[in-house]
Amino acid sequence: MTQVKVLISDSMDPRAAAIFRERGIHVDEITGKTPDELTAIIGDYDGLAIRSATKVTTKILDAATKLKVVGRAGIGVDNVDIPAATAHGVVVMNTPFGNSITTAEHAIALMFALARQLPEADASTQAGKWEKNRFMGVEVTGKTLGLIGAGNIGSIVASRALGLKMKVVAFDPFLTPERAVEMGVEKVELEQLLARADFITLHTPLTDQTRNILSRENLAKTKKGVRIINCARGGLIDEAALKDALDSGQVGGAALDVFESEPAKDSPLFNTPNFISTPHLGASTSEAQVNVAIQVAEQMSDYLLLGGVTNAINMPSLSAEEAPRLRPYMALAEKLGSLVGQLAHGSIGCLSIETEGAAAALNNKPITGAVLAGFMRVHSDSVNMVNAPVLAKERGLDVREVRHDREGDYHTLLRVAAKTQAGERAVAGTLFGNATPRLVELFGIKIEADLVGDMLYIVNEDRPGFIGRLGTTLGEAGINIGTFHLGRLGRGDEAVLLLSLDEAVGPEVVRKVEALPGVKMVRPLKF
Repeated sequence: MTQVKVLISDSMDPRAAAIFRERGIHVDEITGKTPDELTAIIGDYDGLAIRSATKVTTKILDAATKLKVVGRAGIGVDNVDIPAATAHGVVVMNTPFGNSITTAEHAIALMFALARQLPEADASTQAGKWEKNRFMGVEVTGKTLGLIGAGNIGSIVASRALGLKMKVVAFDPFLTPERAVEMGVEKVELEQLLARADFITLHTPLTDQTRNILSRENLAKTKKGVRIINCARGGLIDEAALKDALDSGQVGGAALDVFESEPAKDSPLFNTPNFISTPHLGASTSEAQVNVAIQVAEQMSDYLLLGGVTNAINMPSLSAEEAPRLRPYMALAEKLGSLVGQLAHGSIGCLSIETEGAAAALNNKPITGAVLAGFMRVHSDSVNMVNAPVLAKERGLDVREVRHDREGDYHTLLRVAAKTQAGERAVAGTLFGNATPRLVELFGIKIEADLVGDMLYIVNEDRPGFIGRLGTTLGEAGINIGTFHLGRLGRGDEAVLLLSLDEAVGPEVVRKVEALPGVKMVRPLKF
């Protein structure tokens, strides 16, 4: 039997190589190679262990004829072409929880640095000045910390802040009231957090929903003199707006470990008074580097030797026997979860996943994982079918699995229901020809539709002439309708439309559709 071979192409703690060798895997540590040099040698390896320096491109994957798995020692996989890896049959894994404490501690350290102006005071003192009266700091005791994102890292920051006798308010769509009580924080909406917080720290992934969550408009809503810390992702803050807010005094101080463009060498924020920056050091401690190195080596070894999959970005945790039968059900589950995630906004306390008919006889764990991955991917850039249940548990989301033995109208049926402040929002789907996912019910209205590509969801009054006006509006915008799906509660009642489009609709087109007579809601969707 040919020995399995792994290449470690970035500097990594020696424990990683030791674990591979202990498991009987041949490992080479060859770092600092150019893309062309890596392309020349990658064809000999079954596994590639990386950090952030190696860029796993289509060119490298084309040359990696034996490659089965790429393991990223850390969270971010921006340096890996995920679609290309999937097309090549290469599993991409990361280690999402290995540096949580380190990142949380860095956020706390930056909060103290802001509160006591430590970098400026250090530079002044070492320059031979003794400006004791210049640096008047503030205590953190008794202050309110606003937490944007209350997942794994955010919850650690909250715990540390409570130990410092701070009051913690948290904004997170997935945070339930029960989990908030358990954490010892007060769950609030974003506008309440902005108005009340003395310090704001961000711990959320970068998605379409969170990009520029601290926009110019939201920065203007903050408590005057607020201090802001970001150790999560660049792009969560409008950096130009932050610069103006610092200059005006609306923001009293800001500390960024991450930037929209990295490496950040010419940010407009540089040299701004009361601004602190570090070069993406959130995960840079000895302990974190050991943890992620051990985890990536163990995960890759399990996959290469046993077929076990942990923290995979582009595939679920499945046995070889279950995979062929479950794959179409999981595709249906992910699409239904994504649909609920894109349409059911506001606080979601419970997600119910019901199976009926043939689906009820299957292993429901992968199906649940697929639903959660689709549901939470709307708000997270790193969620997958393996880590989605963990992320849901961290946020206190009540996930319920229900099997029905009854026979219904379909040979197999999957229903996903979210309980929100506005009530229950449920969708249901089946498999057409035992293979193709098909939506059959949307919020109580019977409708049959394929969930593919760019779509537009519209709720409107069932009145003559609406479809013509809608078609004209989209046509004038140069947007072609691929398929048109319509359902209604009854004649003259509320109706829903699902349109598949040849391209995504922008905000301006959405506003024009919203302005049509009888329209109650418009939401662009993407699958």
